[in-house]
Formats: sequence, structure tokens, C-alpha cells
Amino acid sequence: MKNKNEAQNTFLLSFLLSLFIQYLKHSGMTHAKRFLISSALLFIVICVGAQNKVSEKIMEIGRTDNQTMKHLDVLANRIGPRPIGSDAYENATYWVAGLLKKWGLEVEIQEVGSVPVGFNRGPWFGRMLADETMNLEFVTPSYTSGTKGLQRGQVLIEPKTKEEFERMKGKLKGAWVLIEGKSNGLPIDYSEKADAYRDSIKAANATAKNDSDKKVVPALFYREMVNAGILGIIQAAPVPLVALHDRYNLFKMSFDNLPSTPDIKLNENQYKLIRERAERREYVILEFDIRNYFKPGPVKYHNIIGKIKGTKYPDEYVMSGCHLDSHDAANGAIDCGTGVAPNLEMARMITLAGGTRPERTILFCFWAGEEYGLIGSKFWVENNRDKLTKISNYFNRDGGPTAASGLVVPENMYNDIVACTQGLENYNPQIPFKVEKSTAAPQPLPTKAGGSDHAYFAMNGVPVISFTNTDPLGYNFAYREIWHTTRDRYDMSIPQYMEYTAVTQAVTLYNIANLKKLLPRDGLYLTTKK
Repeated sequence: MKNKNEAQNTFLLSFLLSLFIQYLKHSGMTHAKRFLISSALLFIVICVGAQNKVSEKIMEIGRTDNQTMKHLDVLANRIGPRPIGSDAYENATYWVAGLLKKWGLEVEIQEVGSVPVGFNRGPWFGRMLADETMNLEFVTPSYTSGTKGLQRGQVLIEPKTKEEFERMKGKLKGAWVLIEGKSNGLPIDYSEKADAYRDSIKAANATAKNDSDKKVVPALFYREMVNAGILGIIQAAPVPLVALHDRYNLFKMSFDNLPSTPDIKLNENQYKLIRERAERREYVILEFDIRNYFKPGPVKYHNIIGKIKGTKYPDEYVMSGCHLDSHDAANGAIDCGTGVAPNLEMARMITLAGGTRPERTILFCFWAGEEYGLIGSKFWVENNRDKLTKISNYFNRDGGPTAASGLVVPENMYNDIVACTQGLENYNPQIPFKVEKSTAAPQPLPTKAGGSDHAYFAMNGVPVISFTNTDPLGYNFAYREIWHTTRDRYDMSIPQYMEYTAVTQAVTLYNIANLKKLLPRDGLYLTTKK
């Protein structure tokens, strides 16, 4: 059904046009001039009507044939977790590119870089064997070692001094070692630089007058314990468990020089129970089977850019971005499947919504390596500097499955954005859409990269206004509970918000691409780079 407000607006424009044409007939103006002016006004009415029809069609598709969660299902549950360098990341790359091509977009698969070896995570399990058996909840960071099949060994507590190491070094062979500290998701660094740091701490501790002056460092005797033949190290980890990647050593690895010692991050409550037994010198056996697989490299990774080329201003852009990669403790459904799935559905909806291409080019961007340092988006910015002044806005989604239910914009954008979002205020009465004026003063350009793929755009003066994401229906979503953890799963998403978001963002992007001019920047930044 046609949106009532939009229908009224189109009728009003047509009515005013007819009145104006009557005025021109009696103005004494030549027939040629009357014809030109009338034609121009008629074209405006037709364009506004076409634009409204596309918005209406997008909203209709959103209500009756919304495929956002279907995309997320494939990404999270069929393809799975996607660190760069993994088979899953490559599979996701060509799946996304294939969908965009099927929907009629121009597609660029842009080589960004490579990792020296690839990594694929297999299944893992562990348990404690004592007077009672306990299944263990743990993770390992990606690009760290798995076990050599099922490995079983006694539990020991790591040595703190050279004397303690010498006293227990014979017993370390074939043992699992509990180390100090609390995990932040990163592995223990085994690089030469880290070894040198540990050596400096050992030297300082050796000359300390009191035990209280000695510095406690996790795995202080790491190299010595590995050489003694330990099975692996185990560190306490808060729940939900976080697992990142080996950022210290990844780009120095080769297939002939891979990590060999498992680095286990264990539920802190289970760790405490096991440590208490070990401190009482009880004989506790743990067994683990961790299947972390490597493959020879280099393994390339890519951005995927889907383009709907503008009809009037093909060299001006509106951009929508998300990152395709994920960590792999779970399946990356939230971070950043909740960006990928709406981004795909937006592209599909716009191409299905009547065949009217926008006046400016819309780019749908799926970035590589956000979790590894914003690699993909940085690469695009550095290699497309000629386009940066021609971007109306870069929209980034990387914050969970909440509803994109509004925008807060500078006053000089307000009227344009209200026009671009017309009809959304009535799209879903349960999730009100609202455009507000910002009270924030223009800010200096950021000089350091932030936490997601908008960062390098902002550093170069590109508007990066983002949607306001809300939880109006009370699903009590908490992003930090999910972020980089074993809970980053498909079932933690919120379908109603995800489907809503695809619609609100698609309508907004399409209409911004049809504005008479690019959105202004002077309400955002004190200075802009050209």
C-alpha cells in the first residue's frame, strides 16, 4: 500500500505544478521559455515521485520478503568464523561477491594483503580426571598451536625463580602448567623480544632483597618450560571467554616455523578449583584435544566492493560498510555478521525496488581484517584518495543487532536527512524512527584510528554520521557480553531489529544518493582534508 504522506506530497507537487503552468501562460513569457520551465518542473515531480516509489518498494520488501536473517544464517552457520587467512574467510568473500553479482551490482574483489600462513580452527575439548571428572570450558587464541591428538598429563604450577625451575624441571616434561595472570584473550608472546623482556625481569628479581619486590610475570620461565617438554600452558580467563589472535607473531610465521605449545584460556572458576588441588600437591590429570590447523601461505585476503553506479553523478558516492572477518571463538554472527547481513539485504532491496538507479553511486563495502587493525578499510582509503572529497557519507555498522532507528545530524544537514528518511517514521510503530539535530560543535579531524572501519574515513574529513542504534522492545542486548567471546553466535542476534535496520538504512542511503548536492561537512569538522 502506498505510504499516505508520500502520496500526499506527490499530489501536492503535481497540483502546484499545474497552478504554476497556468501562471506562466498568462505571464507574457515566450512559448519556448514556458516550455523549458514547465519541463524542468515536471522532471522534478517525476523524480520525487520515482524516489518515493523506490522508498515504498523497499519498505514493502522489508515487510514481505526480508532476507536479512537468511544471509546471517548462511554466514554464521554454514560458512562460520572468519579470521583472515582462514578457508572460511575466503568462502565468505566469494559468497558475498556472488550474491552482489546475482543482484546486478558491479563487484570488485580487491586484494588487500596476505598472511604468511593460514589458520583453520577445528573442534576442541578438555576434561579434568580426578576423583570426579569435569568437562573444561576453555578457548585458545587463533594462530596458536593445537595438541598432537589427545594429550593427557599432570598439572603443575609454573616456577617463579630459577631455583624453583631447577628443582622441578624433570617433572615438567609431559605436564600441563598453570601460569599466573588473567587472560585478555591474547596468547603469551614467545617472540625474541618477549624472551628478552622476561630475561630482564628474571635478572631484576634475582637481585631483589624481598619477595615483595619481585615482579610477577605470566610464564616467566616460558622458554625454559617449553624446552623441558611441557604439554602446554593454562591461564585463568573471565567468563564469557575471549579469544583473539596471535598479533605478536602472526606476520613472522612460516609453515616451517609454527607455534608448538598450546596456550589455553580456562574458565577462571575451573582454573581456581584445579589450582587449589595443585597447591595441595594432589595428583590431578588433565586431557585436551585441540585441533588448530595451519596451511602453507601466503594466504591472500580481500575487500569486496559492490557498486550501484549513479546515473547523473557516477563519481560521487554514498557508502555503507561493515567488516567481513571475525574472531573464531564462536561464529562471528554478531561481530560483524550484524553488519554484513543488513549490508547485503540493503543492496538486494535497492536493486529490486523498481529498477530506478540513484543519481550518485552507492558502494556496499565488506572490509577485510578489521579485527587485525582496520586493514581493509585503511587500504581502500589510501588507494582512493581522489574519491574522498566526493563521498556524501560513509555509514559503518559494527555494533550488534540493535535497531538503526534514527540519526543525529548537524543543523545544516537536518532538512535533507528528514527528506531522505521520509516514511520511516511510520514504517514500524513499535520502533519509532527519529531524526534529531546535533548540539555538538564541529570537532577537529581525528588524528588516530578508532575502533572500527569508519576511522580512516574520519581522519581524512569524510562524514561518518552513523545511525542511532536502540533496543526499544527491551531485548536487553549487551554488546560487551558478546564482543570477541564464545557467545558471538547466531542465536544471540535479534531478527526484528536486523530486518528493520536493513530497511531504514536502505531507504536513507538511496535517497541521500539522490540529493541535489553532497551533504555538507562544515557542521562536522573544524577543518577538512582535500
